[in-house]
Amino acid sequence: MTKRILIVLTSHDDLAGLRKTGFYVSEAAHPWQVFREAGYEVELASVAGGVAPQDGYDPDDAAQREFVAAFDLEHTTALADVDPSRYDAVLYAGGHGTMWDFPANPDVSRPGRDVYEAGGVVAAVCHGPAALVDLTLSDGSFLLDGKRVAGFTNAEEQAVGLTDVVPFLLADKLTERGATHVPGPEWQPQVVVDGRLATGQNPQSATALAQEIVKLLS
Repeated sequence: MTKRILIVLTSHDDLAGLRKTGFYVSEAAHPWQVFREAGYEVELASVAGGVAPQDGYDPDDAAQREFVAAFDLEHTTALADVDPSRYDAVLYAGGHGTMWDFPANPDVSRPGRDVYEAGGVVAAVCHGPAALVDLTLSDGSFLLDGKRVAGFTNAEEQAVGLTDVVPFLLADKLTERGATHVPGPEWQPQVVVDGRLATGQNPQSATALAQEIVKLLS
């Protein structure tokens, strides 16, 4: 049976009034390319449904051009309408928008919890691990507790000048939830796999993360 993967996108487009934001296109497009080459089916959903706001789109990147052409990003499915039992893995794509609408959101947590408890793979890249900070399992424990993870670092947040703009520092919050945050060099691929949880640090990690997901599903 063909593996099916859900990529979850933010619906939040406002970077605290500074500029527009959303999901970082390469963090969905590059994994999609890897999954497609592996013969997997990929579906998208966003937190609120409808328009999935884009950030960081590079028209010179063929994978990004093909991705935005392949999906109707103006009319995405809402997470509340998703049936997690259909998926073998869920990938939470990043982008600064996730810092506002991924945490403390039952619709965001549900596919991750259900897929994980069904034996599937949960993954997140860059700011995507914001989906994990409030994700609890059926026994009430945090999925992150005791796990080694990657995620956008404090140094990278400082480098883009948004330390005092984001609602929290992702690396710090991951640690608060009992995870061990494993940072790599800034803007270099860094992927951490702990059991069936796979995480990547930044946009540069998206392809390598997808390759690890393929390995886990194989």
